[in-house]
Amino acid sequence: MSAQKHILVIRLSAMGDVAMTIPVLSALLKQNPQIKITVLTRAFFKPMFAQLKNVEVYEADVKGKHKGVLGLRKLSKELKDLGISQVADLHNVLRSNILKTYFVLGSIPFVQINKGRQEKKDLTALKVKNIQPLKTTPERYADVFRKLGYTINLSKENVLQRESIEDTIVKLVGSSPKKWIGIAPFAAFKGKMYPLELMERVIKEIDATNENTILLFGGGKSEKKQLQKLEETYSNCINIAGNLSFKEELTLISNLDVMLAMDSGNSHLAAMYGVPTITLWGVTHPYAGFAPFGQEMENCLTSDTKQYPFLPTSVYGNKFPEGYERVMYTIEPKNIVQKIVETLSKLPQGKTTRH
Repeated sequence: MSAQKHILVIRLSAMGDVAMTIPVLSALLKQNPQIKITVLTRAFFKPMFAQLKNVEVYEADVKGKHKGVLGLRKLSKELKDLGISQVADLHNVLRSNILKTYFVLGSIPFVQINKGRQEKKDLTALKVKNIQPLKTTPERYADVFRKLGYTINLSKENVLQRESIEDTIVKLVGSSPKKWIGIAPFAAFKGKMYPLELMERVIKEIDATNENTILLFGGGKSEKKQLQKLEETYSNCINIAGNLSFKEELTLISNLDVMLAMDSGNSHLAAMYGVPTITLWGVTHPYAGFAPFGQEMENCLTSDTKQYPFLPTSVYGNKFPEGYERVMYTIEPKNIVQKIVETLSKLPQGKTTRH
């Protein structure tokens, strides 16, 4: 391995997928300090990489100047001008395959992720099956770098440090010594979103103890409206949606005592900081490889496979078979509350995790 390698990392997808790259890049840099990394992703995600040294973010403007085949050709020229010596494609979609052509023509090594599509297809087949955990997505990412010639071993220590709390956060959340419980009740698809009326029962029970501050995360006009209603109903609830910048939200998430989320981006944001993260799973399943990094499998609360024997039926939650619309009703609110209480009880006593 030469003294200086410049790796282009391609990860153009959703927030959760990008968040899962963070502990992998952290491990890679610690174990291979001689390298430099440029991440090709959305500009919005740049704050996620702030703690990683020798990492730059390059914006992929796929709806503007980098749109289409000609736009991607222009992008490849821009990237080559940065002195890229290797490419780690953690996305492996049409756009990155087009980029691959331009880089390979320039004799630049280009390794793509093996997504395990057939394994995932078998895992979600509409039949009764004996499901087994597949390779995790972070390990699939790590395999790409191994194929490029690097040593990389993943561990829980590869998470980011908690951020220092800013005045804007104190103004919104306050400085109470209560535990901070993050709740992100929404998901991109209905197939992996816990029914809001059941989530409200969870919130109601936590709120009644008056021992915790419940911080509600979400986005979009409809979600903000629903979260605002919860804030107005429960005295210990604070709606975060729309009240902080993304960078400030990350800081807040890094200081949570526990996060409750769906199989969604917020769970991965919390996990990349090592925050204890409880996730709820509908027609998707952590065995597909998308469980939050470094979290115990017991923190993944899944729907009842006895009542719904074909589970899981989807990798991404974007489709579910007829009759499986109510799978998440099998996850009882009392069990979620119990898991939150249990998780909080494991935190160091006598001090808070935030600063």
